[in-house]
Amino acid sequence: MTLIFIIIGLAAGILSGMFGIGGGIIIVPALMYAAKMQPQQAVGTSLGALLLPVGLLGALAFHRAGHINVRGSLLIAAGLAVGVYFGAQISLHVDSTVLRKAFAVFLVLVAGKMWLS
Repeated sequence: MTLIFIIIGLAAGILSGMFGIGGGIIIVPALMYAAKMQPQQAVGTSLGALLLPVGLLGALAFHRAGHINVRGSLLIAAGLAVGVYFGAQISLHVDSTVLRKAFAVFLVLVAGKMWLS
C-alpha cells in the first residue's frame, strides 16, 4: 500500500504542476480505485495530504469521524512535493495547446471511469 500512496502523490504532484489540479480530481478517484478506499476515507485522506494550509478544517472533521488514513495522507503529501516539481517542469516545456488538450482528455477519462464504475 505504501507504494500505491507514493505513486498517487507523485501523479497528483506531476498533474498539479502541469495543470494546477490535485485533490478532488486526482487523489480522491485514485484512492478509490487503486487503494480501494470508500469515498469518505478517500476524501478525508486527500484532505490530510493537502492539510496545510488548505485542508486543515476539513481533514479534522473527517478525522473525528474516523475517515482519514494519516499514514496514507503523509505519503501522498511526500509524493506531491516531488511530483509537482516535475509536473511544472513538463508543463513549462509543452506547447499550451497540447497541454490544454491533454488536460481535457484526462478529465474525460476520469469522468468516464467514475461514470462506469
